[in-house]
Amino acid sequence: MFENFSENKITVNGLNINYKIGGKGEPLLLLHGYPQTHILWRKVAHLFAKNYTVVCSDLRGYGDSDKPKSDDKHLTYSKKSMAFDQNELMKVLGFDKYYLVGHDRGGRVGHRMAIDYPNSINKLSLLDIVPTSHVFDNTNALLAKRYYHWFFLIQSFPHPETMIGKDPEYYIRSKLKMWGANNDYLTEGIIKEYLRCFTPETIHASCEDYRAGASIDLVHHKEDFTKKITCPLQVLWGAKATVEELYDPIKVWKEWANNVEGESVNCGHFLPEEKPMETYELINNFLNK
Repeated sequence: MFENFSENKITVNGLNINYKIGGKGEPLLLLHGYPQTHILWRKVAHLFAKNYTVVCSDLRGYGDSDKPKSDDKHLTYSKKSMAFDQNELMKVLGFDKYYLVGHDRGGRVGHRMAIDYPNSINKLSLLDIVPTSHVFDNTNALLAKRYYHWFFLIQSFPHPETMIGKDPEYYIRSKLKMWGANNDYLTEGIIKEYLRCFTPETIHASCEDYRAGASIDLVHHKEDFTKKITCPLQVLWGAKATVEELYDPIKVWKEWANNVEGESVNCGHFLPEEKPMETYELINNFLNK
């Protein structure tokens, strides 16, 4: 994995952010989702590295990045805070402008980055999400069934932490199986790496991430709804995943962005792992337009 990439930590915003970097060319930041780490990108990072300087980082609260203590309003794990981390990381690395691809929670951070740092983002690709507020505003029984973890993880501390902590391996394995369209995209070694990082601290931080998504992030969405994403936006989603079943992603994102394109990929939720070549080619073509 990540041949010719180096792994480092940089202190930004008072936190140590873990990342891998490799390749040459214009900078490209790849952000992972829940319940994973930057190794989500292991099948495509080397492909992008042929033409880009690729940065794959762990979000705060995940992987080998710091897990800071949260607060009553969950501001610590708001997408604004997480967005600030990642933009600062790129600045410290010497990249004032860059391309950005985000999957799942990383896509929600990417959405926030495009609003807060519009002059920094050349192009944005978001994988298998619609905006957080749209999900909550259009909740129904099917959504609650497919995204039950959204409503479980936001329960008051320490309820979800205690239940997940009783058997974190079962929880991780069930989530990865539930959201992927098949069982072939993960090896046992990769599952064990995700498990290594799924510590009690990560479990709590990830709950705080979702608690922020159901509270302070919605406040920020409402405050900034008129601030459209101005850079070109690509949205990709799994044809066998919930986004395909419940939404019209292009139509939804056109409420939030000025220039939107995209399509589905024949897989489940984990596009870069399930269909790496197709996902790479679609993103690469978008970035090179």
